[in-house]
Amino acid sequence: MFNHLKQKVRWYYLLIAFTALTLFSFSNNGNNYFEISKNLDIFATLFREINTYYVDDVDVGKLMRKAIDEMLNSLDPYTNYISESEIEDFRFQMTGQYGGIGAQVGQKGDYVVITDPYEGFPAQKEDLRAGDMIIEIEGKSTRNKTTSDISKLLKGQPGTKVKLKIKREGAGELDKVLTREEIHVKNVPYYGMINHETGYIKLQSFTNDAGKEVKDALTELKKNQGLKSIILDVRGNPGGLLHEAVNIVNVFVPQGQEVVSTKGKVKEWDKIYRTLNPAVDTEIPLVVLTNRGSASASEIVSGSIQDLDRGIVIGQKTFGKGLVQSTRPLSYNTQLKVTTAKYYTPSGRCIQALDYSHRNEDGSVGAVPDSLKKEFKTRNGRKVYDGGGVDPDVIVNQIALSKIAESLLNRQLIFDYATIYRSKNERIESAKAFKLTEADFNDFKKFVSDKDYGYSTESERALENLQKKAREEKYFDAIAITYEQLKEKLKHDKESDIEKNKSEIIDLLEEEIARRYYFQKARYEASFAHDEDVQQALKLLNDGSKYHSLLNATLKK
Repeated sequence: MFNHLKQKVRWYYLLIAFTALTLFSFSNNGNNYFEISKNLDIFATLFREINTYYVDDVDVGKLMRKAIDEMLNSLDPYTNYISESEIEDFRFQMTGQYGGIGAQVGQKGDYVVITDPYEGFPAQKEDLRAGDMIIEIEGKSTRNKTTSDISKLLKGQPGTKVKLKIKREGAGELDKVLTREEIHVKNVPYYGMINHETGYIKLQSFTNDAGKEVKDALTELKKNQGLKSIILDVRGNPGGLLHEAVNIVNVFVPQGQEVVSTKGKVKEWDKIYRTLNPAVDTEIPLVVLTNRGSASASEIVSGSIQDLDRGIVIGQKTFGKGLVQSTRPLSYNTQLKVTTAKYYTPSGRCIQALDYSHRNEDGSVGAVPDSLKKEFKTRNGRKVYDGGGVDPDVIVNQIALSKIAESLLNRQLIFDYATIYRSKNERIESAKAFKLTEADFNDFKKFVSDKDYGYSTESERALENLQKKAREEKYFDAIAITYEQLKEKLKHDKESDIEKNKSEIIDLLEEEIARRYYFQKARYEASFAHDEDVQQALKLLNDGSKYHSLLNATLKK
């Protein structure tokens, strides 16, 4: 008991010492210094009292982490504390590199399955396939392990080996021994020609060398003599390193051009970022594809290309993250990722959508109201606005998946059928050319016929809400018969729904099956024909006069 109290006292004085030392890092500027000193002292004494007198033992580290996280959450979602155990994951986010087998995994029942082996890395080299269930690692069962647990076990120093037992559709249990390698997840997982005239570059992240990868991709595409236009796809790209966004814009605009500027509290850190190198091509017609998942560095690229009238943005409004983070070292190998500035595209606009500096009474954050959004001009005089993401020049409304397609995906039945198909067919045509036959589709319908993939239509949910309201207001007895009649009429036939949405389901099946043979590149090649954003881009790029008129007109939004 005495030793326990002694440890608590020692811990308290360490905290006080830390608090005192911390104060020296703050500017001694009157009231601010006093407020910091006062509140740190209150916090230290409160923590001591909790640790000493709370009825149960307190996990000090856990309690402190909760306090830190809640404090930072009150600022914005991007200011985060990174503990020593999280440093490796953070480095992976910044570099795209880690030691492992090179595969994505996902949960399926009690086990974890391979969902996406990366081409050219150990998993693919040793013929691990999407759908393979990992049942043992190093002789130990993986049952009830999470994807996070399995990922940690699969990662390790390059050159080390890991032994797996997998269960494969049509083949039973197989033993695999893989040698881990340095895995570099590419920023550009795919580039290629959509047709004889249009090249396509998919950019999925902004880690180290993103600019070089885009530059190399365009250089390779230009070897096609018929190349006349480029589509750069940043849909679903959450961003990353700011300087790599500048490097990517530099691929398409000349040296010395301002791409983005940053402004924050520390004026000495304010900076203008310009292109440093000669461009690869400043003339080729360019379309940038965006959606709600395009954020941060993706918005620097799309916003700058738009402001400079270097290309046309097509798709949906971007996310609206105009904040810049920097990492600051803390003690004990920990770090703070802190928002230090806002960024501004060449026209002078900041595309930050949420105003974290002004919170509502309940702590929620509101979007910048339309009345406060300011108008800016592109180089050619087109109107653009701040305060809410990058608005595309050509808006393509997203078509939601049908309820049955959603259900088939969520219940992993599309995935499972692709696994079965791969087990029965050694090879298929190229991803672009592969088509599901009528016999294959009938086989799929047979496969799902005894599976549970129930779902409610919008009409059924509306009817359920009507029933709930009618019961609350005591009217249901009067409409009960009519309600049952409507319910029966709305009752959907799942098999009939599959037929009604046949083309959509076939598209999903073809894309998933093609990935089993051609990996990441199939995800894109198999989708081009039914990707509405891509098709709209091709249509515009095929109409040179319209493309140039959009760039030179003063657009009203």
